[in-house]
Parts: sequence; structure tokens; C-alpha cells
Amino acid sequence: MKVTARFFASYRERIGKRSIDVTLDRNATVGDLVTYISEKFPGFAPHPDRIVVAVNEEYVSHDLRLKDGDEAAFIPPVSGGAS
Repeated sequence: MKVTARFFASYRERIGKRSIDVTLDRNATVGDLVTYISEKFPGFAPHPDRIVVAVNEEYVSHDLRLKDGDEAAFIPPVSGGAS
């Protein structure tokens, strides 16, 4: 199956692209996609198991099974702000 991985902020800078299409096995999970991205782009994230992912605009766990045509957004951690 094919899914689209979209990257935001620091993740986009590390990958060098806004998105990529990824072909995965039919029963692949979000965790499988995170592993694929982490192996293809070393240094993408120091703790892949902590990456926040939204599938089709909804935050999901890494054990969610993906479907053909899904869009997975990789959301980097955010910090800072004014008091």
C-alpha cells in the first residue's frame, strides 16, 4: 500500500522535503512507518518511539493500522512561549 508522509517544522528541515510517498506492507502500522522513516533518514529523531503522528488529521498511536492512501503527518515537539 502507499501512504503519504508529511513533515512539519524541524522534521521538514531534517528530511529536506515537505512530503514523501512510502510503500509499505498491507498490514503496516504507524510504528512501521516511523521505523521506515527513521531508517531511511538517520538522525531524523533521537527517540522515534516518541514521535507524534496524525493520520488523516487525527492524532493516533503507533499501533494504528494504516490503509492505502492514508496521509500521516509527523508533528515535531513544540516548546517555548511567553509568560
